[in-house]
Amino acid sequence: MTTSSTASLPTASTPDAPVIGVLALQGDVREHFAALTAAGATARQIRRPEELAEVAALVIPGGESTTMSKLAVIFGLLEPLRERVRAGMPVYGTCAGMIMLADKILDGRDDQETIGGIDMIVRRNAFGRQNESFEARVDIEGIEGGPVEGVFIRAPWVESVGGGAEVLATFDGHTVAVRQGNVLATSFHPELTGDHRVHKLFVDLVRAAG
Repeated sequence: MTTSSTASLPTASTPDAPVIGVLALQGDVREHFAALTAAGATARQIRRPEELAEVAALVIPGGESTTMSKLAVIFGLLEPLRERVRAGMPVYGTCAGMIMLADKILDGRDDQETIGGIDMIVRRNAFGRQNESFEARVDIEGIEGGPVEGVFIRAPWVESVGGGAEVLATFDGHTVAVRQGNVLATSFHPELTGDHRVHKLFVDLVRAAG
């Protein structure tokens, strides 16, 4: 998936909407813009450190985690991202974003770097390749109204979590949603379904973080 120009992306207009960035190096940026806007946030594309400094929180979209990692280094974003996460900035990662937020990954490239933030070990492409993508209903702790429809595309799963991380959802015996403090991650793509409850959960987390 490719990114889109800022002018063509929707933005929220309510005065109290938290400003949340979407890492726009690679991945499904437009879909997260729409979901964040529907959840009551103002979304901005983030490609450079100075843009990151202007937002209260960040979404790391799905895409290709190795490419995203390389581009984060090229654009000078990797260390600023790590610093903001360590300082408590709320972050939500989907699919490749979950991999980027893992403290350790399996089946990654030898030179692949992550931002970290969640004490978990994540396995890349654990649910299969592109042609094995699927949808499934997932019950997520903290979200009312029944299961969320999860879109799994070359999705990772969480092999294990440390004591600081909280498992929010499992599917087929594997952990697919995790939270640690202000950092949230899902194996699947709720932004592709039109159900914005996961993004609303994150927006509420951002508001609570101040």
